[in-house]
Amino acid sequence: MERPGASRRGLGSMALGPALWLGPLLLASLGGSSAPASLLRRLGEHLRRFQESSVLGLSPDPGVAARPREGWLEQPLDPFNASDRRTFLQRYWISDQHWASRDGPVFLNLGGEGSLGPGSVMRGHPAALAPALGALVIGLEHRFYGLSIPAGGLNMAQLRFLSSRHALADVVSARLALSRLHNVSSSSRWVCFGGSYAGSLAAWARLKFPHLLFAAVASSAPVRAVLDFSAYNEVVSRSLTNTAIGGSPEVGVGPSLGAGEGRRPSNWGQGGKCSQLGAGVWGGGTPRDARTLGAARPWLAGGRGDIYECMCVSMYIVPQVVMHSLGQRCLSFSRAETLAQLRVTEPQVSGVGDRQWLYQTCTEFGFYVTCEDPTCPFSRLPALPSQLELCEQVFGLSTWSTVQAVAQTNSYYGGQTPVATQVLFVNGDMDPWHVLSVTQDLGPSVSALLIPNASHCLDMAPERPSDTPSLRLGRQSILQQLQTWLKLAKKSLVRGGV
Repeated sequence: MERPGASRRGLGSMALGPALWLGPLLLASLGGSSAPASLLRRLGEHLRRFQESSVLGLSPDPGVAARPREGWLEQPLDPFNASDRRTFLQRYWISDQHWASRDGPVFLNLGGEGSLGPGSVMRGHPAALAPALGALVIGLEHRFYGLSIPAGGLNMAQLRFLSSRHALADVVSARLALSRLHNVSSSSRWVCFGGSYAGSLAAWARLKFPHLLFAAVASSAPVRAVLDFSAYNEVVSRSLTNTAIGGSPEVGVGPSLGAGEGRRPSNWGQGGKCSQLGAGVWGGGTPRDARTLGAARPWLAGGRGDIYECMCVSMYIVPQVVMHSLGQRCLSFSRAETLAQLRVTEPQVSGVGDRQWLYQTCTEFGFYVTCEDPTCPFSRLPALPSQLELCEQVFGLSTWSTVQAVAQTNSYYGGQTPVATQVLFVNGDMDPWHVLSVTQDLGPSVSALLIPNASHCLDMAPERPSDTPSLRLGRQSILQQLQTWLKLAKKSLVRGGV
C-alpha cells in the first residue's frame, strides 16, 4: 500500500566526514542527561542512515530484486476497541532475496524507539541468518516512530495509543496481513528478532502469542522494568577498567568523571560538560564496542589524566564534529530548552522519537539512570527526582503513576522470569542492560547466551575481522539454536502428516 500524501523520503545526501568507528559509540540513548541523550539519539539516527546508504550503495548486486521493498499496512489506532474505526499506516520493509520457498521461515525484525530503514532487512541477525535458513526477512517499524506516526501528531490524546501492548497488537495484525499479502504458507514458522527495547518486544511477542510466532531472538532485551537504574553505572564502571575492550585499570573508583569538589580530574574543563555527555554515551547507552575508547588513544600524551582526556575526546570533541555535519552549531545543556523540545507535539523530521520514548519510560518502564553511589564514574547525572519531574512537566504524569506503571509492566510480562518457550536471550556482559535481561537458562526452551566482553546489541552488528572468538561463537550458537528449533518443528509436521 502506498502511503498517501507521504513524501518518499530517501536516504538523502549526508556528510561522510565522521569516522566509521563512531558508529558503535553514538547509540540512541535510553537514559542519562536529557540534552546529551537527545543529541546522541540524533547522532545514532544519522549514523544508521549513513550505514544503510553505504550498504545499499555497495551492494554487489544493485538489481531491484536484491533491494528491500518498502510497504505499508493499515493498522487500527486502538486495537483494543472494535468500535474505534480510526487507523494509521505502519511502514515495513521486506527482502525475499534468500527466501527458498513459500513454506520457508519468516524472520520478523521488530523496530524499537526510532525509525526503521532498509537496513532492518539487510543487516543484523535476520539478514545474516536468512541465507542459511532460506528465510523471508521483514522489518516492522514501531507505531509512533519514524514514518509510522498516526495523523494527529503526538499530543496526549494520541500518545495514549503508544505502548508495548499496542505494539504487540500491531505485530499480530502484521503477522496475519503479511502472510496474506506475500503468500506465505500456513506452515511457515515466524521468528521475531529485536535488540534492546525491540528485543523485549520480540520476547514478549512469543510470550503472549505463541500460536502465531514460533520463536524469538531477543538481544540486549531489558525485560524487567525498573524505576531507578543505578545498577547501570556499576557495569559501566567495570567496562572502563576492562583492558580486553580498551579500558584501563586506572579508570576505577577513584576520582569520578564529574565536576564535584575533589572528584574532578585535572584539565577536565568544559564545566562538567564532558561528564554530562559521558553520561549520555557511557551511562545512557554503553558503546556497542568499547574499543572506541582505544580509537582515541592517538590523542593521548601519556599519564593518568590522559585516560580522562581520551574520554573527553571520544565523548565531547568527536560528537561536536558530527554535530557540525548535522548542521548544529552547539550542544545545549539548558533544561528549559530540553523541556521545550519535548513538549513539541508535531512529529520530528529526524524520526528519533525523543518525546515518544520519554512517554514510554513515564508510562511503562522507568529506566532512569542515576549516579548516587560514590563508586559511580559519573557524578553529574540528574538525580531520580529530577528525571521524574520530566514526566510531570512534559506530560502531567505524577511520580506515583510512573511507579505504578513500572510495577504493572513487570506483572504483565513477568519481568526476568517470563513464562515463555523458544526464546533465546542474547546479552553481553559489558552491556549494563544485561542486568535487566535474562542471562541464565529458564528451562529447556528458554535459553540465555552471555557473550564475554560484548556490549549492547554487539551480536547484531555486521561481522568484522576484528570480532572476538567469543562473539563469533555466540553468533554460531544463535544459528544452531534456530536450526534445532526449526528441525524439531519440521519433524513434528511430518509426524502429524501435514
